[in-house]
Amino acid sequence: MATFSQRNFQKRRLPRKASEPTETQKKSNRINEDRVNELAQHFKTRLLQETDLEKLTQMPSNELRVTLDRLIGKYLADEHVVITGHDRNRLISRIINESVGYGPLESLLEDDDITEIMVNGPNEVFYEKLGKLHKTEIQFRDDEALRHVIDRIVAPIGRRIDVSSPMVDARLPDGSRVNAVIPPISLKGALVSIRKFRKDPIRLHDLLEFGSFTPEMGEFLTSLIKAKLNIIISGGTGSGKTTLLNALACYIPENERIITIEDMAELRIPHGHVAGMEARPANVEGKGEISIRQLVRNALRMRPDRIIVGEVRGAEAFDMLQAMNTGHEGSLTTVHANSPNDAMNRLEGMVMMSGMDLPTEIIRSYIVGAVDLIVQIGRLPDGQRKMLAISELQIKEDGSVHLKDIFRFEQTNLTAEGTVEGYHTATGEIPECLKRLKAYGAPVDPAIFRPVHPGGDH
Repeated sequence: MATFSQRNFQKRRLPRKASEPTETQKKSNRINEDRVNELAQHFKTRLLQETDLEKLTQMPSNELRVTLDRLIGKYLADEHVVITGHDRNRLISRIINESVGYGPLESLLEDDDITEIMVNGPNEVFYEKLGKLHKTEIQFRDDEALRHVIDRIVAPIGRRIDVSSPMVDARLPDGSRVNAVIPPISLKGALVSIRKFRKDPIRLHDLLEFGSFTPEMGEFLTSLIKAKLNIIISGGTGSGKTTLLNALACYIPENERIITIEDMAELRIPHGHVAGMEARPANVEGKGEISIRQLVRNALRMRPDRIIVGEVRGAEAFDMLQAMNTGHEGSLTTVHANSPNDAMNRLEGMVMMSGMDLPTEIIRSYIVGAVDLIVQIGRLPDGQRKMLAISELQIKEDGSVHLKDIFRFEQTNLTAEGTVEGYHTATGEIPECLKRLKAYGAPVDPAIFRPVHPGGDH
């Protein structure tokens, strides 16, 4: 056992709290940073002149670092530049990021917990993590450095961004979606939004752990998929529509052929028979566009068991509903809307955009004949993503549409800290599709439709 004096000695050996850097130290750090930036720009120019960057970009990251370490070592020796080992590592990282990477954004892209990155000009970078927005200290050297990163993103996929075409959609090699806008459209320098692509797709059990819905709701949803009911997922921007769509598609039986159609490929369905198609924008001459609507029509000639459209935004909604109405049961899509009623109104409007001159009553009955349920999801004020309702569609005698909530989320409180409190509950309504679930070998216990009281008791 240690004596009192030994314990005191051990106490004295504990490290002291780090003191704030002095002004002299801060100035020295700035000088070092400026020196590294200066060398990075100088050697990057030499690297571009003397090497094949295309080959470098194709190297594995560890091999790339070894190669650049050798090259930078040669450059330092050639020009008699002496720097510390720490600064040399920073120099190499800076050159990698700016020459063959994504500059200051690299650290954010490598963080698996970050879901979105937003750049508002060279001096403002934000990210979303666990549903919350955070501002970073990250800055680009100048507008040119930011534009260089944008060019690095769009060039490999044959896109371009310039004054004549100041907006572009693209994606990173890992599938992350990118949107960029440059002046004169943007008012404060180039704007970049990156929606990151998860390495491992979120499954339904992950969403359950996040508290997005209850086990009973999850059981009901998986039975709906197995029984080939047509489902529309409705939600606002960033609510998780595509995530839920992908998670539900995982329950499609392996013996079925799935055709996926997306504006920008995001879905990753671990299924043995998936054929994916992606829309294509027009080129700079305004030619070559392949629309979602064209792809939906083409999918009908590809012997699909199920058709999944990433999101319907316009006239393609009519073709999607037509597919659902003509034997392609169990199809899925999403729509940008803030409630099931709003989703219905959006669908009506999109069908009208198709050029079909039909009375509203006919359009509504057409939608109800095609769509069995609407799953509404949303992002709450505190950043939580919740399933807000599962609603069944019915047509009334007067031609109006009735949306019958089977499950819903009830908010009970908003705390002083801004946290939303509430609970999911069944409404007591028994869905008409229960017989179909049983017929397809996917029955559910009717007890799950009993309402839940705030305390959690049925």
